[in-house]
Amino acid sequence: QVQLVESGGGLVQAGGSLRLSCAASGRTFSTGAMGWVRQAPGKVREFVAAINWSSAFTYYADSVKGRFTISRDNAKNTVYLQMNSLKPEDTAVYYCAGRPTYLSGTYVTSPTAYIYWGQGTQVTVSS
Repeated sequence: QVQLVESGGGLVQAGGSLRLSCAASGRTFSTGAMGWVRQAPGKVREFVAAINWSSAFTYYADSVKGRFTISRDNAKNTVYLQMNSLKPEDTAVYYCAGRPTYLSGTYVTSPTAYIYWGQGTQVTVSS
């Protein structure tokens, strides 16, 4: 079994920054992909960013491109989401997600691609 635990959420003013972390335990994703998905109140889950095991592939939603950066430290089994220039519309619960296999392709930009999920961390951006 795999456990994903997010941390780093909080309240920040518009224009500020936060860094989310996702620590994975249990089975390691030696060939998989990790992603961040968010859900705002009353809305469906929305893809934010994804990265493969080797960090050779990264994907971003258009709404966060140029402001957010996804990265991973495989030695620590941890994935990060650096969020800069935050906007009120970034307010949501952010979930870490993972899948054990990934070769290539943009299907990891869909929340349905992921098998494992964390409990989520709240990010609130005030105007």
